[in-house]
Amino acid sequence: MRSVALKGLAARKVRAVLTALAVVIGVAMVSGTFILTDTTLKSFTGLFTASSAKTDAVVSGKEIVKNSTNGSGITIPASVLAKVRELPQVEAAAGDVSPAEANVADIIGPDGKSVAKESVGGSYDAANARFSPFKFKTGKAPQGPGEVAIDAGTAVKKHYEVGDSIVVAPLGKKHTYKISGTVSYGSVDSLGFASIAVWDVKTAQTLLDRGGRYDLLSVAAKKGTSSAALVRSIKPLLPANLQVKDAAQQAKDDATQLNDGMKTIRLVLLGFGGIALLVGAFVIFNTLSITVAQRTREFATLRTLGASRRQVKRSVVLEGLVIGLIASLLGLVAGYGIAKGMVALISALGVELPEAGTVVKSRTITVSMLLGTGITVLASILPARRATRVPPIAAVREGSILPQTRFAAHSAKTGVGVTVAALAAIGAGLFAGGVSGIVVALLIAGGVLGLFMGIALLAPSLVKPLARVVGWPARRAGGVAGDLAGANAVRNPTRTASTAAALMIGLTLVTVVAVLGSGINAGTKKAITDQLHAGYVVDGNEGLPFRADEGDKLAATPGVKAASHVRADEAIVQGKENTITGIDPATIGRFYTFKGTTDSERTLGQLGIDGVLVAKSYATDQHLKIGSPVSLKTPSGAKRTLVVRGIYDPPEANALLGDISMSQRGFDKAFTNPKNKFTFLDADADAAAALTAEAKGSVDAKLHTGAEYPKDATKDMQIVLAMLYVQLGFSVVVSLFGMVNTMVLSVFERTREIGMLRTIGMTRRQARRMIRHESVITALIGAAMGLGLGLFLSGLVTKAVSMDGLPFTLPVAPLVAFTLLSVIAGIGAAIMPARRASRLNVLDALHYE
Repeated sequence: MRSVALKGLAARKVRAVLTALAVVIGVAMVSGTFILTDTTLKSFTGLFTASSAKTDAVVSGKEIVKNSTNGSGITIPASVLAKVRELPQVEAAAGDVSPAEANVADIIGPDGKSVAKESVGGSYDAANARFSPFKFKTGKAPQGPGEVAIDAGTAVKKHYEVGDSIVVAPLGKKHTYKISGTVSYGSVDSLGFASIAVWDVKTAQTLLDRGGRYDLLSVAAKKGTSSAALVRSIKPLLPANLQVKDAAQQAKDDATQLNDGMKTIRLVLLGFGGIALLVGAFVIFNTLSITVAQRTREFATLRTLGASRRQVKRSVVLEGLVIGLIASLLGLVAGYGIAKGMVALISALGVELPEAGTVVKSRTITVSMLLGTGITVLASILPARRATRVPPIAAVREGSILPQTRFAAHSAKTGVGVTVAALAAIGAGLFAGGVSGIVVALLIAGGVLGLFMGIALLAPSLVKPLARVVGWPARRAGGVAGDLAGANAVRNPTRTASTAAALMIGLTLVTVVAVLGSGINAGTKKAITDQLHAGYVVDGNEGLPFRADEGDKLAATPGVKAASHVRADEAIVQGKENTITGIDPATIGRFYTFKGTTDSERTLGQLGIDGVLVAKSYATDQHLKIGSPVSLKTPSGAKRTLVVRGIYDPPEANALLGDISMSQRGFDKAFTNPKNKFTFLDADADAAAALTAEAKGSVDAKLHTGAEYPKDATKDMQIVLAMLYVQLGFSVVVSLFGMVNTMVLSVFERTREIGMLRTIGMTRRQARRMIRHESVITALIGAAMGLGLGLFLSGLVTKAVSMDGLPFTLPVAPLVAFTLLSVIAGIGAAIMPARRASRLNVLDALHYE
């Protein structure tokens, strides 16, 4: 029987290849995800280790607020470095200037814009080069205030050479320097997303506001002194706001933090791979079910020759196992290619990963093989069980078909039960309170999976009414071929339903993404419009804060009638990290609407240095009221107690101000390096050109008109939506293979029928049209179920979230596009089957069995 099964598989190569491809894509996404994330993790871990390879201990400021973009302002006095060098356990020590804030030293290109999205600035101590992560590739170390070294990646991309003049903006102040050399960071020529500018230590201290101070000390132990002993000897010398760590432990901590971020990316990408595999399982189940039905006489003959039910079942499962093994191996290889392609894509986008060999762990191979093979075998079990019910007498019957299973008679009832249970699980996950995040995720994921299964079981009952509706154009425009296509689509509702269900899954998820994305975009625009009424809005590149003096320059532009700046940074508020904004009480009311306050002007006037205005939702969560104290701890470690002077009600999503807002004067006093999140401007009509010119000269600030800003604020969401569409598109491609499979097998099954139609006058063109129309009808049935289910789930999510920032909006254009893509998919899936049907030899077809 093994030989029979393998020979049968070899005889049906096209069907086997198409079935395998349905699994290959899913496995490739899974293995590619593992390879990409493992390789990236190894790359950066190696970079962290290499940058501290000759360092035994690192002294730095304590990180009090993790996500501060303005820096803590904690520095190390030169006196501490002198004391560390005097320790008997220390062989060498050096200070490094490297402010931990965003965009400290932008390199400015000939067009006046930054050459990279972000920038890193620091120092290079030629006398202690062993401690530096910078390695010179060309030229020499910079010396004096007129020289700078830049990263080799930027030099190559922007065609800079040693000796050229270059404009760099340390702390936003542009100066022209001579390029003394180019450096790599560890093993890479560039950090990709960030440019690098390096000066000698004294110059860096002057330019980066670190006179006589450092951001980091690197220490090497004398021979015979362990890292632990070195750390213990340094600790007593440090003030409370500094810390010392084992360099190896610091590198490990950095790698752990990166690994945590990689886990999130990995889980998201694996989720998309799982969706593709789920669709692949539908395709495999449908394909094997059709072939089992078509091989009724073959199985009956085997039974007549003595094969047992178990042997017949094993032969079908063996086919699934072989297809699964081959597909998993191909998927593993394809995953390697996907990972390489992703690395190349990342490099093309300007992010160069550190050099490291591609990592293919045994876990990647094991998981990929088990997933692909396991899903294929599981999907083959039900068709295999159906094959065992073929009676031997069927071998001598003309047109024998499989007897209906007992379950088939109750599939609709089962589908209703599964659907109801799935909806209950989704409802519990979305609406139940007091449930942990893991339980909510399991309820929703399990509910959605159950909903797909329930609709798939109900689908045979839905095929006829749906085919009547979506098949109307085919009947009107296709003539006899269209009528026959409609009849063929409903001839075997279970087969059509299974094929359509595979497409339904992908389209359901794409529809959910489109509807929720449209709602978020609409909610974002409305929220911003409701809060803001400014002629111009200035924000930072990539959502980062910009330097306050850039906002001041724009505000001083001729023609500007009024301006208000909004500072922002992260801080520990009431024991938890949160965003805090600094506003000007005298001007903010002109541009921003504080809803929920009876007298906002009076409230703003009472802020003073220690007053705060808090969002209503935050006040409720923290049990705050007017007069309540609010504890504040800034990135520098400074502690203050503020007082609630007012409570207002901003939008739940897309609030322009933080949960806590204090006066700008109080903010500037509390935070060491205040930066702007926004600058709002009102100006005369003829000031537009001057503002645009001034904004072009800014390093980090970006100018929008008040009318454009709500739309500009949604651009990042559009990028996210595009990425989601691409990932979910793989599942639609898998379902396309399923449609091709079904149509090919359908043509084989109806070979004699097509021959009869050709005999009585059907032309080749009509035969092709009939197959195309049937494929399109099947695709449109899947689209109808997918779009309907997607809209339903989107409505549930919108209702559950119930916030101003997520209204239910119908994205008509994307939904029409998805429908048209379904039609195109149906036409594409029919190309090969339609050609075969039109080329059948009529005489051969008439005596085909």
